Amino acid sequence: MASDFILIVTSVLLFGTVSAFFLYYRRIVALRQEYYTAKGTIRDIVVSVDNQFKRQKDRVLFVAQKIENIVLENEKAVNKVEEYEEKLKTLTNLITNAPNIEENVSGQFDEIRNEVARIKETQAKVMKKLIEVENIKQQKHVPETNIDAAIPIKKESALAPLTETELAVLEIISREEEKTAPEIREKIGLTREHSARLMKKLYKDGYLERDTHKMPYVYRLKKEMEKILKKRETSVS
Repeated sequence: MASDFILIVTSVLLFGTVSAFFLYYRRIVALRQEYYTAKGTIRDIVVSVDNQFKRQKDRVLFVAQKIENIVLENEKAVNKVEEYEEKLKTLTNLITNAPNIEENVSGQFDEIRNEVARIKETQAKVMKKLIEVENIKQQKHVPETNIDAAIPIKKESALAPLTETELAVLEIISREEEKTAPEIREKIGLTREHSARLMKKLYKDGYLERDTHKMPYVYRLKKEMEKILKKRETSVS
């Protein structure tokens, strides 16, 4: 009987122990499941927070870049303003000194006009002297020598500085009364630039007159040059 009682008690204790172990095991499994669930939730929260932090970081970097660009633009604007201020100061000084500049320029123009007038007056005197010399020579009938020189010498002092081409141009205009630079080019076979320079030179040197009311300009001999050329043609013939 005693052994049966012990066996029963032992069986009851063993059953209680197994039951307790089984319950404890189920509790452990449940806690473990809750742990993994909580761990996953926490991980999701951490990932979400990390993503939000990265987004905020990107926004902060973007805003910082914008601020830096604004600062650079502001510096450029300040430099531009300083540059415009310098230009404004220079312009103000020019406006302030404008009366003096105008007076100086006006004085220079007056000097140029006076110089041109003196040159024209001197040129007129020279041409007058040349005409007087030619008239005196014609009145005195100075005989011309027939000695052939190695280098031909032009006896008309007014024509002495001229080249053969320039003399040819004057003779053409003397025969045909008036010519343009393109017409002279066709007559003597020069380039357009050479013809234009040649006609301009003869005009500036006082051999030709120029009509600027027509295009291209029309050139004709001055009256005193007509007399000299006619005398030259007579002496040559």
